[in-house]
Amino acid sequence: MSIVWGRSSRTVDPALVVILAGVSAALHVGKLSPALPVLREALGVTLLQAGFLLSLVQLAGMTLGLAVGLAADGLGLKRSMVGGLLVLSAASLLGGWAQDAQTLLILRAVEGFGFLLVSMPAPSLIRHLVAPQRMSTMLGLWGAYMPLGTASALLCGPLVIALAGWQVWWWGLAALTLLMALWLGQVVPPDQGRVTDHAVQPAKAGATMPDHAWPQRLQQTLSAPGPWLVALSFAMYSGQWLAVIGFLPTIYAQAGFAGGVTAVLTALVAAVNMVGNIASGRLLTRGVRPQTLLYTGFCTMGLGTLLAFATFPLTHGAAGLPPVIRFLAVLLFSMVGGMIPGTLFSLAVRLAPGERTVSTTVGWMQQWAAFGQFAGPPLVAWVASRVGGWHWTWSVTGVCSVAGLLLARQLGLRSQR
Repeated sequence: MSIVWGRSSRTVDPALVVILAGVSAALHVGKLSPALPVLREALGVTLLQAGFLLSLVQLAGMTLGLAVGLAADGLGLKRSMVGGLLVLSAASLLGGWAQDAQTLLILRAVEGFGFLLVSMPAPSLIRHLVAPQRMSTMLGLWGAYMPLGTASALLCGPLVIALAGWQVWWWGLAALTLLMALWLGQVVPPDQGRVTDHAVQPAKAGATMPDHAWPQRLQQTLSAPGPWLVALSFAMYSGQWLAVIGFLPTIYAQAGFAGGVTAVLTALVAAVNMVGNIASGRLLTRGVRPQTLLYTGFCTMGLGTLLAFATFPLTHGAAGLPPVIRFLAVLLFSMVGGMIPGTLFSLAVRLAPGERTVSTTVGWMQQWAAFGQFAGPPLVAWVASRVGGWHWTWSVTGVCSVAGLLLARQLGLRSQR
């Protein structure tokens, strides 16, 4: 059985430091949006280049998620996270001195690689750092790292940029991430201190366990149904979540909201996603079935977008619900939908086909999540352009939710075995 590292004299929970490291990495994903207007003026970034700057992180995840997960399983969980934080810090530091959009694009791709090195091994590392009865709770907290980092960047970025410029925003996050790497390196025990299911007996010096080789781990992961089910479920969640959140500023602007109000409302919708993530961990710990949480999350997301975007026949034609109700529906969409990633991270750890394939399974899940985020917004935009408005957005998210419910049923059957 896995050895859970003790805290000994430490006053800080190492698993919490791992989660904070994820938040630090997520800040780099969200730091670009508030800086885009300034970058377009300062560096002459075109609208097309801005789109690539936003999507390069997801493109890295979509193409390299599985490979980085395999590398993390072989390199070592802690070493991978520390290395990823250092890559993020260096790329952000150099980005502050960028003089043109091409340099920023290259460094953005490097940041995407660093982000993957941080996010892939974290669930597996948390699994080894906590007692079994705390695992679901802590993985639920881990599921909140992305909305917390994104919301923090959306709220803090405009203030820092207005006071000191976009370069200081880049350099400040570089310094914060460097400190996070040092803290994680100090608090989390070294990789060689971990004993896995496959290493109950002390190994001879230089010996390598047969299943440590990446081809075996790759074959073991992709031939098992569990990794596929959690990966496709995450794609159904992430595609519709980012499609709705990503276009909220545009929707609010078209509705006549001021820029400051738009930023706050969008950040709030992103932030409440943490509530669902944290709640999922607590509910799983109390014995609620993962299938129930996934059913609740996907049903709420489908219903929330129906209420938020659909038009309904009224006496004098068709119209949407009042703005307050539509905003509350979007809040529920994000908050209750947040139970899905928290549950899927827990299931990914449970349904990984072996101890040495947890990061690989998470990498496969992250790759499909990135694919959903890459494909969802353009699909929603295409539908909106075809029908002349956002009132059919619910049809796209509804299809994703129905597919998620079907996958949840299979996950429920698999997790009960």
